[in-house]
Amino acid sequence: MTFRFIHTSDLHLGTKFANIPEPPDGSIRGRLREARHGAIARIAAAARAQGAADILVAGDTFDTPTPSLPVVRQAIAAMAEDSGLRWWLLPGNHDNLREAEPLWDMIAREAPGNVRCLTAPEPVSLSPEATLLPCPVEWRSSGADATEALVTMPSDEGTLRIGLAHGAVTDFTDEGANVPPDRDRSARLDYLALGDWHGRMQIGPRVHYPGSPEQDRFKHGRRGVCLAVGIDGLGAAPRVEEIETGSFLWQDLDLPLTPRQDAAAALLDLLPAEARRDRLVRVNATGWAGLPEQAELKRAADRIGPEFAHFELRTGALQTQYELADLDEIDRGGALRLAADALMTEAGGETLSREDREVAADALARLYAYVKEARQ
Repeated sequence: MTFRFIHTSDLHLGTKFANIPEPPDGSIRGRLREARHGAIARIAAAARAQGAADILVAGDTFDTPTPSLPVVRQAIAAMAEDSGLRWWLLPGNHDNLREAEPLWDMIAREAPGNVRCLTAPEPVSLSPEATLLPCPVEWRSSGADATEALVTMPSDEGTLRIGLAHGAVTDFTDEGANVPPDRDRSARLDYLALGDWHGRMQIGPRVHYPGSPEQDRFKHGRRGVCLAVGIDGLGAAPRVEEIETGSFLWQDLDLPLTPRQDAAAALLDLLPAEARRDRLVRVNATGWAGLPEQAELKRAADRIGPEFAHFELRTGALQTQYELADLDEIDRGGALRLAADALMTEAGGETLSREDREVAADALARLYAYVKEARQ
């Protein structure tokens, strides 16, 4: 028979999203936290649709070792709503076994029977067809490879060997290997369910990261997913299907501009037209634009930005094309013109640092925009 399960990781319940500025209405961080909690129900729905009874969470269920009591209680209550699904929770680096020992003790003591804590590197029988081999993270920065235990960890004879671990594979950083990319072969695994990387990634046919089910950064450019995995028997290649679980889309968009181009129109053409309330967008303007075009670009961004969950226009890499006529619009003489000339000189000065030149260019663009607005 085909053994089916759901592989997810990095829910990071309780994340505060301090890196996202709050708008005046103060709503976005709360919406992001609520979406992260809501991923529990979406993962459960995916399990039911796939006929899977087991949900393997490969670490970092919680964002810290000391999440608030409501975060923990509400998560457990959401997982308990369908007693036909079993949630297998592995301590990761954020909710590691030692720092979060009271958390895991409380869950083990008070959670319903369908929520299981995997706090020991010991095999667990999932069914007559499959054995789960968990590798809980003991310390956040131990530098050890928790999956090494998989090589000698036993399993019931004739059952699938499914590893569950949290950590980085060699290619992710220059700091050296944590999880060898061939661990599935050295430990004779039918599947290795990994967590830690927040984007979807396949290391090999039997080694996968699902990424966070609800994204929390601009890096990955797609909504979060969980993985529906089916294995037909010993030696069979896993069949892995991505199921979208994310409600918010984080997008990093490039806006290359050329001199005299209608920068505002280019911005509007670039932006998605639908579901703006559920998108966090960061636009990176590059190339060249004159002072009038930059002023129009900023006005367009200020006008359209509030339609998105979060909107940010970055102009640090945008070069300014200076025209004397544009400086004349600021002032033909006097203090404003002296300030404009000085800023233009600094923006093009070879002796200044790149950061100082960017500050001067931005200040000149702002001065132009302020003067124009005051005269309208």
